[in-house]
Amino acid sequence: MKTCKVTLLAATSAFALSFLTTGCQHTLYKSETQKVRSNGTVETKEKTIKENPDGTLTRTEEKRTTSP
Repeated sequence: MKTCKVTLLAATSAFALSFLTTGCQHTLYKSETQKVRSNGTVETKEKTIKENPDGTLTRTEEKRTTSP
């Protein structure tokens, strides 16, 4: 019974430690622009740059168009 508790405690500690050492993403830059065309169409552009926990940068660009 005592071995089971120790094993469960060790597994829980390892699981919690993995979250503490992983880190999280940080948003460095975010830009959103909207343009309305003469026919009523709305064009939205969104640019985001994020820093990953390992130091690499992730750049995403999203373009959406909605018509009236």
